[in-house]
Formats: sequence, C-alpha cells, structure tokens
Amino acid sequence: MDKLFLVSLLIFLTVTPGVAGNMQDDKIRILGELEELDIAEENEEEILDIPSWTSEHGGKVLVNVDSFGAIGDGVSDDTQAFREAWDTACSTPKSILLVPPGRQYLVNATRFKGPCEDKLIIQIDGTIIAPDEPKNWDPNLPRLWLDFSKLNRVSFQGNGVIDGSGSKWWASSCKKNKTNRCRGAPSALTIDSSSAVKVKGLTIQNSQQMHFVISRCDSVRISQVQVSAPGDSPNTDGIHISESTNIALEDCKIGTGDDCISIVNSSSAIKMKRIYCGPGHGISIGSLGKDNSTGIVTKVVLDTAFLKETTNGVRIKTWQGGSGYVRAVRFENVMVEDVANPILIDQFYCDSPTVCPNQTSAVQISQIMYRNISGTTTSQKAMKFACSDTVPCTNIVLSNIDLENKDGTVETYCNSARGFGYGIVHPSADCLSGEDKDCVVIDHKETAELIEPTMDDHIVHTEL
Repeated sequence: MDKLFLVSLLIFLTVTPGVAGNMQDDKIRILGELEELDIAEENEEEILDIPSWTSEHGGKVLVNVDSFGAIGDGVSDDTQAFREAWDTACSTPKSILLVPPGRQYLVNATRFKGPCEDKLIIQIDGTIIAPDEPKNWDPNLPRLWLDFSKLNRVSFQGNGVIDGSGSKWWASSCKKNKTNRCRGAPSALTIDSSSAVKVKGLTIQNSQQMHFVISRCDSVRISQVQVSAPGDSPNTDGIHISESTNIALEDCKIGTGDDCISIVNSSSAIKMKRIYCGPGHGISIGSLGKDNSTGIVTKVVLDTAFLKETTNGVRIKTWQGGSGYVRAVRFENVMVEDVANPILIDQFYCDSPTVCPNQTSAVQISQIMYRNISGTTTSQKAMKFACSDTVPCTNIVLSNIDLENKDGTVETYCNSARGFGYGIVHPSADCLSGEDKDCVVIDHKETAELIEPTMDDHIVHTEL
C-alpha cells in the first residue's frame, strides 16, 4: 500500500472525534485489504503471443470456412460448412479457423465443442448473422446461438461482426409486450467450461438476449470488444460473467438495453479496466439470491470507466431470501454523465411482474470501496444503499466522491448500511455512520442535513 496513503489515513482516523482504538484498527485493516486488492492477470503473455493469420500464418494451418462450402451471401445456410470447418480446425495442431472479410454468413444455433489441439485461433473478419425468426429456432438449443465449450489456449480475434438479428425476439419479449409469456432467448456468443482464452477486437451486436456469456471459465482475457444494441432492447446484457474466475476485461465499449457488464454467482477475481458503458443499466454485480438461492461474488475491481446516460452506474443487486455474500469489491476512477443512480446497492431487487414477498435472509454485502467517482446524475439520490434490516451492508468505504445534479441538490439514501468516508464525499454520506437505520442525507455543498425519509424517499426495487 502507498505510504502516503497510510499516513493520511492515520491522521484522518486520529483526528476523528469519538473513534475508539479498535475502530481505528478495523478501518485501517479494511482499507488496507481493499487498497491491496489486485487481480493477478495470469497467463496473459502466454495467451497474447499467438500470431495473427495475416503474419505469414506464423507456421499455422489455415482452415477457411469457404473451403467447406460456405456461401457467405447472408441468405444461404452456412451452418454445416462452419461445423465441418470447426471439426477440421479443432483437430489440427496450430490451425486458424478463418471467417473471411467482406461476406455475411448465416449460421443457425450450433455447439462448437472441444477439447481442441493447442493454440487454435478463431479469426473472424467477416460477419456471422443469426436467423431472424424466433419460431424457426432450434428447439433443442433454445438459449444458445454460437456456443464454444471445453477449450484451452484458444484465441478469438479479428475485425468481424457477430450479429444476433434480435429485433423480432425483442418485440416478442414479455418486457416489451405484457400479454406475451415470458421465455428465454438465445445468447449470441457463449464461451463455456474453458481456460486460457483470449478474445480481441470483435463486435457483437443485436443479440437475441445476452450478447457475450462467459460461463464456468478460468483465465479469460477480453480486450477491444464492442457490444451494441438499442437502449430499449430487453435483457440484452453486454458481457455476462457466471461461475468464472480470473477474468479480465479492458478497452471495451458496450451499449445495450440491459447491464453493460453483469457478474453473477460463483465468480471471483474479476478485473475491468477502461470500460465505456452507455446506453444500458450500468455495471452490475448480480442479481444474486433469486428463489432463495446462494450467491457468492468476491474480488472484483473496476478501474477506469465512463458511463453515459445509463440508468445505473456501479450497482450491486440481490433478491430478498437469498444467502451467500458479495465482498472485496473496489470501484474506482469512474466518471458518470447524466446517470440516474451512479452508486447503488439494492438488497430488495425484484425483477418480477408481481410484488416480491418480504423475507429476512439476504446475500451479505461487505468490504465495498468506491473511490474517485465523479460526474452528473439525473436524480437527487446520487448514492443509494438500500440494505437488508436483518443482514445490513457493512464496511462500505467512500473516498473522493463528487456527484452533482443539475439543480445543485443531491442526496445519499441509507437503509441498514454501515461504513465511512474520507477525503471529499459529496453528497455527504454521514448516514453510513449514523445510528438511524433508515435516513436520507441532503447535501447542498455547503451544508448537510439529516432528515427522516418519507415514503417517497424509498427507491422502487424493480429492474431498471
């Protein structure tokens, strides 16, 4: 940890009236753990040294989908050609599966299974498009489009596009049309049960539902990936991480109708850096704990992000009745522009057409740091910590927060949340250290006033 930081912290704690010695020790310990939280980027050099197919193939074997009968006119079904090309590339050492530029390949739902020979490259320079008619989708693969599994030391790269042709799926969604039955839809690109994977440079757009799913993986590096869909497209998360460890995302631009990035159960050691998000619902941990399930997410770092005109900034969302924990999380160096909820913890999340019942158990949330977060919000409540009465949020740390509303008035809302701030914290978050279980702090820059909330002060715990 930086020595100047420690000295400043000790001075801050020493001059804070009424802070007992053991509380000082606890704060120093908590800050030390959060400050030193770092996600090792294992195997990065190993993965990134794979040469491009354009550099004289690097001694590799080129497997072109056109050689297996792919037409690439966007109308002919090229699924079988892709499957045959995959079988050849997967079984051939040092091969490159090439989707050539300048063409559109129509491909139906397909599982591309490994394990494969080492150092396989999937070079996507053309456009892969999905069938656009939901009623003709393969009923045996209702939630998948392009699914890659059981891979090791594989690189996905290129300037190509993966297009889910999702508009008809969105129109039939129960979130768009309340008379329709809610059902799942395919994810555009899934990497499952794999390790030491690199994904670089691709564009994924207009997915039927989630754009890019990383599930049950270890050591995945994603860089310079763009994800896009209209802001009103339902459930179109950008990058969704589940049951995975040691995942790094950097230099990605994401704009969708749901979370730009969502991190859910059994995920740890997740590092995100230089992320642009908007439109969308922000960068989220969760939701966790649905249907009384156990959710665990730990060791997450977001460093350097810009969020524009999103409904949330950095968010943690859990359902009542769940169990497990979210801990050891650091959000830092984040700028927001016209974001409705820049900092949000919601332990009463309820993405349901009916009212969710009150329950006493909850996913425990602790050791969460927000540092160097600034910009503008479209709502008065710039920070909301809506935590469970029976399982309060603890060790929430705020440092150098500066959030403004256009009318000059911003608030912090707390319910059963405990923590502390140091440096500039605007709006004031005194409610984190106050005795009142439920309160709102209004900050007018010069003064801070503690008031009891009315019913209107409570956030509505529905999907945003």
